[in-house]
Amino acid sequence: MSAAERPWEGRRLHFVGVGGAGMSAYARAAAALGAAVSGSDAASTPYLRRLAEDRVVEAVVGHAPGNVPVGGDVELVYSSAVPAENIERRVARERGLRERPRAELLAELSALRRTIAVAGTHGKTTTASMLVHALRGAGIEPGWLIGAPPGGDLPNARWSAGEWLVIEADESDRSMLSLSVAIALLTNVELDHHATFASLAQLREAFGAFLALAREAVVIWNRPELLALVGDAPSRELVSFDAPGALVGPGGVGFRWRGQDVALAVLGVHNALNAVAALEGARLAGAEVARAAGALAGFHGAGRRFELVGRTPRGALVYDDYAHHPSEVAATLAAARTLGRERLVAVFQPHLYSRTGLLARELGAALAAADVIVVTDVYAAREHAADHPGVSGLLVAAAAADAAHGRPVFWLPTLADAERELRTLLTAGDVCVVMGAGDVDVLARALAERGSGE
Repeated sequence: MSAAERPWEGRRLHFVGVGGAGMSAYARAAAALGAAVSGSDAASTPYLRRLAEDRVVEAVVGHAPGNVPVGGDVELVYSSAVPAENIERRVARERGLRERPRAELLAELSALRRTIAVAGTHGKTTTASMLVHALRGAGIEPGWLIGAPPGGDLPNARWSAGEWLVIEADESDRSMLSLSVAIALLTNVELDHHATFASLAQLREAFGAFLALAREAVVIWNRPELLALVGDAPSRELVSFDAPGALVGPGGVGFRWRGQDVALAVLGVHNALNAVAALEGARLAGAEVARAAGALAGFHGAGRRFELVGRTPRGALVYDDYAHHPSEVAATLAAARTLGRERLVAVFQPHLYSRTGLLARELGAALAAADVIVVTDVYAAREHAADHPGVSGLLVAAAAADAAHGRPVFWLPTLADAERELRTLLTAGDVCVVMGAGDVDVLARALAERGSGE
């Protein structure tokens, strides 16, 4: 590649938390731009392992002073989950190295291309993934930085020489407000990330600021409360979207869009909305509508988004899903119902103590749509149990029991507890949906026979 294609040649970047979905994507992009890239994470993750397999980034498991490269002007990039007292961040400060939050690097990356930024409380990953497939199907080769593999054995990030970059814009730490945005796409807005946003009004204000960044166009779900977030900018194109008349069945979803029949292999009416949003974004980027629409027929879902993992030895189907908010849980279980199996078993790992404490009642009500409910303890992520006394997954299990009208609810705190019970519980005719934004996907894969599928 020429110097123009590798403008970061000579830079050294060390990523702390590189095994995360977002950070691993940024590390891939930095390496493609010519930087020397290293990184570390507290534990091995699928993203960390794939970085090693693809020989993109020199990454290690565990944080230690020796991980930080010596010599040269090293830039240490850290994720929002990495605290200031992290040993590698402390070493960087002692050596006078520059510490950079991931939002800073993301701002740099988005400024290098015409960026389509996909934001919203739900559906970001799937919509961004669909957008990548629609653009590629129309002969446009974008780059992308997404919080999961977009399907088709593609990695969660790729840097392209083309003019377009698709980014999943994250509101959890307000990093979406650091982006350079050509087209802003907003799927929906519900209160989440309670440690960052104290109210729905605060969250709406942040999404309004995000939409104001768009220079060329805004694509937004056609709902009055969302349209109210779009400020005055006559030079920008405003496109509102919806998916009226979408037909949902066990084989997927069908609808019409701009004169095209669109058939999706993914389940759930919510995916019709995700697809229309993605197609509108692709159209604005220059994609021919028929080719973009046709490309989505081959989209079988992003990683951990209602992903079929396999079957249990006794024949139950096992799906893995990232759902961690009540609306997401409800949408995922509704999609699972369309499979027409005899019994729906929901397994849920709450994510974050702050979210669990505030939304336990709503999470329990959403889980009560299943025939059998299993709840594990909270995946803490960046939080600490001591800061949230009295909060555990038991709150969700109790709320589910209250709403389940006598259907069985299991409180099984550890993944090992849940695996032992589910191995006995699951039988042929069941569909088991394992949900959560933590490490509960390990349980899904343990339940399914290795290499099985449908």
